[in-house]
Amino acid sequence: MWQYSLLQFLITLFPVGAVQLWLIRPERTRYAPAFIGAACGVSMLLCMLVSCKSDYSGIDLRIVPYLIGSLYGGIPSASILTVLYMTARLAQLQGFGEIVLLGLFFVVFVPLLFRRVQFFQGVDRKGKDRAVLQLLGVCFVFLAGKAVWSFAEESWEPGRLIGIALLFGGLIAGVSLLSVHFIEYAYERVRMLSDYRELSAKYANEVRRFQQFIDFSPLVVFFIDRDGRISHLNDLALKLLTPLARKDILHFPYRPVLQMWGGASVVDAVGRVMRGEDQATDLIRFKNRLYYATAFSWREAPLYRAEGAMLIAHDITEQQRLKDEVDKMERLSLVGQMAASITHEIRNPMAVIRGFVQLLNERSPKEQQSYFHIILQELDRANAIINDFLSLAQNRIVEKSESDLHSVLEDLLPLLRADANMRGQMIELRLCDRVDPLELNVKEIKQLILNLARNGMEAMDDKGVLRLETLNLADTVQLKVIDSGVGIPPEKLERLFEPFYTTKANGNGLGLALCLSIVERHNGKIHVESKLGQGTTFVVSFCKPGCQCW
Repeated sequence: MWQYSLLQFLITLFPVGAVQLWLIRPERTRYAPAFIGAACGVSMLLCMLVSCKSDYSGIDLRIVPYLIGSLYGGIPSASILTVLYMTARLAQLQGFGEIVLLGLFFVVFVPLLFRRVQFFQGVDRKGKDRAVLQLLGVCFVFLAGKAVWSFAEESWEPGRLIGIALLFGGLIAGVSLLSVHFIEYAYERVRMLSDYRELSAKYANEVRRFQQFIDFSPLVVFFIDRDGRISHLNDLALKLLTPLARKDILHFPYRPVLQMWGGASVVDAVGRVMRGEDQATDLIRFKNRLYYATAFSWREAPLYRAEGAMLIAHDITEQQRLKDEVDKMERLSLVGQMAASITHEIRNPMAVIRGFVQLLNERSPKEQQSYFHIILQELDRANAIINDFLSLAQNRIVEKSESDLHSVLEDLLPLLRADANMRGQMIELRLCDRVDPLELNVKEIKQLILNLARNGMEAMDDKGVLRLETLNLADTVQLKVIDSGVGIPPEKLERLFEPFYTTKANGNGLGLALCLSIVERHNGKIHVESKLGQGTTFVVSFCKPGCQCW
């Protein structure tokens, strides 16, 4: 009897071992209920066969795989296992008493088992143990009755029968709880493996993101390990160290590498951090660029122990250049305000001087009047320079109205042709079919066109042709002033619109600066195209109302 009981004990544990092997891969978890049901079905049938071979058929552990397979396999597995269990028991029934016990088992225990399946799969480990013990408590009545019935036929004493029943019940309870323990252990191992894989994937993703951030950020980045060797650098740092390759830098001491780029100061900053300082900063000049470098200690969680240093450098060349430009503009603005005030005050005594010069001119001999005429011309020229300077210095808000650029050009055409005739030149007007109306201050636009046209005339010799063109584009209206003069050298084009910069012998350098100021007040842009010996083109673009041009 004991040999067959031990064999049944081992057979009931067969599903547990099979589950341990099945759940070595997390992706198999979805098929685990069906697999447990199938393994328990095999175990149940084998227990039935062993029980038939035993001389004491009352010792029957097939209830264990039936119970475990039904609880873990769900309703489908419970239904199949119930059919197998009842079929196997019907084939072994002996006597009226066993028929009655099997009928009560099917009517009482089986419905209770089906009701507990869903509850069992939704509770924790302790809840599962309680559910199994409750079901075994109900089942024990039927199993003990069957065992007593079988052993009573052998004329066993009542005390011995009670001992056998208790031993049999304890064996079933122990095997059932042991099966639950190992199956739950297998599930827990799978959950831990899944969590580990998910955590590893998240860690790998974060590492890739961090790597991409370092490699594509507009910062120069060096990582230095605790041994003073460069463990990583991004693409921008590698570009600064050209012609060195990455393999020539990684795992090499940081001192000679950083000496090539930042010099002794940045090497000293990193050295201080490696010796225990939290942070050190430095300004580095390299190939006409300015870098703000920060070195700080690189610490590793969870002990927050220093593992080396990290050097980050930001190219602040443009910011520094912008700051210098702002400072320069502030100084120029102050000087401009002072100069505007001074020039405004100069106009009054100049007006008095001009009046007295005219009076002296009228009373002087004819042979001296040419001198007074020169004085008056120079006074007028000085006054014109003052007017241009004041117009440039006064960044005033102008009143605009809806106007037609073609109408403005046609109004100016007689004056332009008169100037051109005096120089022996020609004016050519090429207007598009129509232009959309623009918000313009007509007085300033006329001044803009006159300045550009007269600049073009002065750049040409006699028989030159000055052409005015208009284009009506989708978002802008363009005005082109094209001369056939000598052109402007490329090195002078960038400075054309600077105040007091001129390419003419007698120019004051305020005309084009004034043109730029007028265009900007009209939300426009102006640029120059020029080739030596072929002429120059000034292109003025006006943004149409309601359009977002720039």
